[in-house]
Amino acid sequence: MIAQPGRIPPPRPHIEHPRGGPTVLRIILGTQLRRLREAAGITREAAGDAIRGSHAKISRLELGRVGCKERDVADLLTLYHVTDETERAEFLTLARGTSTPGWWHQYSDVLPGWFETLIGLEEAAAVIRTYEVQFIPGLLQTADYARAVCRLGNLSEREVARRVELRLRRQALLTAPGAPRLWAVIDEASLRRPLGGPGVMAEQVRHLLELTHLPHVTVQIAPFHLGGHAAAGGPITILRFQEPDLPDIVYLEQLTSALYLDKRDDVDHYLAVMDRLSAQAESPRASQAILEQLIKDADQN
Repeated sequence: MIAQPGRIPPPRPHIEHPRGGPTVLRIILGTQLRRLREAAGITREAAGDAIRGSHAKISRLELGRVGCKERDVADLLTLYHVTDETERAEFLTLARGTSTPGWWHQYSDVLPGWFETLIGLEEAAAVIRTYEVQFIPGLLQTADYARAVCRLGNLSEREVARRVELRLRRQALLTAPGAPRLWAVIDEASLRRPLGGPGVMAEQVRHLLELTHLPHVTVQIAPFHLGGHAAAGGPITILRFQEPDLPDIVYLEQLTSALYLDKRDDVDHYLAVMDRLSAQAESPRASQAILEQLIKDADQN
């Protein structure tokens, strides 16, 4: 269907079952509804009244943080003057998909709600850029290393086992068809800290070196001699998508929560930080040499 001049085109049918499942559908639908609301000149408060909710509910819906009831979407479409039945049907089909659980739902007993969004975004991403200070990135961890990381928290052995299982399940995307490009910058401190003991760490470094030989995985090491650098302060992950309705998203993990930033100014700031950090860190080949030396040192001890 050709969109009328000045109208927001409806979601394309092919995104009904995208990689990333309901997480991606929620973000796409929320983005489209926000564009419709703004084009109609309607406030979040007025939109909230139309669905018997608050402006905060509209904000969560537009950010893709929650699933969407078909009734709410239908009422919003009416408010936004979307009357074409075909167009409305496409939005409502998308709304139904937002409540379909992803594979990670089976780990809801150990999966915080704020982390669930990241898993869906990883599944959908075309490029994942990440910087880690304290740990090896989760997508690159061995089972024993992941187990040692999980044991740092106040968790039972059952919870540790479930979290490790979830982490390994996440990593399957790196060997799946259409795998995203993963570009990781890792602080040297995370390689020098013998988490889980020397044997676990040696196995982790070997695993990391093996992964660097995958054509879609790039690893750079930020060495100690850099001193301070552009990303000082904490880990950063930036996700980019092929689907044009999905903006780049910055993920900032905290101790018991996370921030997801998609405003253009915020994303541009963190992209600049990652670009500077990548320029300062060792090259991929030099980073492989560092990993090889760490393995050699471990074998001699």
